[in-house]
Parts: sequence; structure tokens; C-alpha cells
Amino acid sequence: MSDVIILARAFSNCVRCRNFHNIQRLSSPRSHSRIFFSSFSDGENTTAGKKRVVFLGTPEVAAQCLRDIYKDSMKGGSPYELVSVITQPPKRRTRKSKITHTPVGLVADELGIPILFPEKARDASFLDDLENNVRPDLCITAAYGQYLPKRFLATPTYGTVNIHPSILPRWRGASPVQRSLEAGDNPVGVSVLFTVSKMDAGPIIVQEKIEIDKDDQAATVLPLLFNIGTKRLIKILPDLLNGNTTMETAKDQDECLVKEASMIGADEAELKLWEESALTCHNRMRGFSMWPGTFLYLQLDDEKPMRVKIAKARVLDEVTEPTQVIEKGPGKKDGLRFVCADGSILEVPRLQPTTRNEMDAKSFVNGLQGRTARWVIPAV
Repeated sequence: MSDVIILARAFSNCVRCRNFHNIQRLSSPRSHSRIFFSSFSDGENTTAGKKRVVFLGTPEVAAQCLRDIYKDSMKGGSPYELVSVITQPPKRRTRKSKITHTPVGLVADELGIPILFPEKARDASFLDDLENNVRPDLCITAAYGQYLPKRFLATPTYGTVNIHPSILPRWRGASPVQRSLEAGDNPVGVSVLFTVSKMDAGPIIVQEKIEIDKDDQAATVLPLLFNIGTKRLIKILPDLLNGNTTMETAKDQDECLVKEASMIGADEAELKLWEESALTCHNRMRGFSMWPGTFLYLQLDDEKPMRVKIAKARVLDEVTEPTQVIEKGPGKKDGLRFVCADGSILEVPRLQPTTRNEMDAKSFVNGLQGRTARWVIPAV
């Protein structure tokens, strides 16, 4: 079948994985929902005296975490080695593309680390394999994307720790960086904490805060925080693996300070200039830069309103009389000026009308050909 994938190449050349067998084939789009893993053989896949660490993650930012942890594990005198990687199941990225691994899965394959990808982390066969064959001393999670059941959390000897890109307990949940930028937080930060059944509620092992630029976007802040969090985690791994750092020595979170970072919805992406300030719109654009982006509606004279994507903007240090008319700033490099209902000004250097290529402010003005551009409230 055309979609058959056999992931045996990396394993066959890896000393620690040389006894892999029973590699499964993915012969249909649905078959990747099963565990894709071959059992470990006792005693031959861990260097004597080294602790067994398992990494869980899915997107590109987690793939870089995996590389950094693997690099540390290969240093002389390292007290641990990575014996397995757990990630989301392979899938097609586009309709006609082949079924491929997640970014974390691709890196694990490149490094020759055995891979597990259960459809659900509560799958009994996956948990059986984790307990009986993988036998982790410690699990590390970074943007894995699945809820871990109590049976999973009870398996590793020293527990499961998570790299979470926020200053917990502020911004627990699925979109911590996006929500912190949307709220205008500065500093931002990252926490390394023990994982418990309640999402992002475990005791904190270490945190780090950093100041960022007022125009920094999620696309740059997210990998920065995961990079910092990984470095902090690597420093404390020896204490985690010798039992000096435990749930009891970590710091409990203050439940009175909890702020939820709910998953972002596409329906939140509109910039509502008629009721929001330029700073509010700017911060949402920063937070939503990776997905779903932000947009508003423009109208040229009496033509039908068009949806326009706003990818980059800045807030001017001035106010003016409220108006819906859009004009370019007086300077050669100035962007389009969107005046909000409170008189604050959002300057947009580039924008992209629906079905058109992205363009700069000058190109947009040249295309008006005498027409007046206004931002409008969309019809319900």
C-alpha cells in the first residue's frame, strides 16, 4: 500500500535499540492511531547505573527541547539516558501528503530513540508497555498535548516534570504564551513543575522571568521560553534523579493567583477598533501571531467591506480625534494609521486583503486611486 511506513532504519543502527522487533506498518490513514513501538529487551538498552528518562512532546519547540536534553544525556558522566520518546500519532500535514511524524517524532527518529505514539495516553496497551518495558525513572513533558492519567503519573520512579511557558500559577492551560502577550504581561516567564492530575497545578521546582520588547510576538517568545526552561531543567536533573528534589521540596502554587489560559478560538481574532484601544489590539496581534492571526474589515468608498489580515503593528505615543478614515503617516517609512474609538493610534506597516498578496502601506495607498479607506464594523 502507498502509505506504508516502516520506521526501522534508525533503530537498526542504534546499539541501545538493537533488539527492537515487531515493527508495525502503517497501511492506512487510521492505523497510526495505534501504538507504533517495539518492546525493549530487559537489561540491554540502558547503560549500567544510568537512570531511564522518557521525553514527551509534539511541536517544533518541543523538538528543540528534545535535542538539548539528548545532547546533555550524551555528555560524559551524565546520570541518565533517554530511553524513549512519546509523541502524538503521525498524520498527513496536507490532504495529499504522506503520513509523517510530528516534529518531535522526526527528531527522535533522527537520534535513534525509540518512539511511542498512542492515540490516547490512557490506552491500556500503551500504559502496559510503559510499565513493563520502558520502565522510566523520570518523564519530561514539553507541549505534549494530551492529558496524562493517574496510572501514567504513577509509573516513573521520580515522577513527571513539565516545562510550562508561563509564570505559574498565572496562565494555566493550553495557550499560556498567547494569553500572556494578549494581556500585555511583562515580564513573562517559564516554570518547571511536577505534573499532577490537575492541569498545570503541580508544585513548582524552578521559575525564571524575563523582560521582553513591547513588540515581541508569540512566534519568538514561545521558543525563547522553552529554551530557557530546558536549560533550567537540565541543571536540576541530577537532583531530580537522585531524589533530592521531590514533590515535597518543590513549592506549592497559590490557588488564589490562578489565571486560566484557555485555548484560542478563531472567533477571537477580530480587532474591534470601535470598542478596543490600540494597545489592546496590538497585544492580541502579538499573542495570536502564530495562529489564528488577526484581522479587521475595511471599506473603500461605498464598495463591499473586505477582510484584511494584520500581521504586524505598533502603538503610537499620541492620540487624536476618533475617526474611521485610514491614512498613511507623513514619513516615508510610516505605516497606515488606524484610529481607535478612544483616539489611540495603531500603525500598520503591512497588511493583506483577502485573496491578495501581503503589501506595504505605500502600495496599499497607491492602489486606492482616489478612494477613501475606512475601517468598519462588520454586519452581523
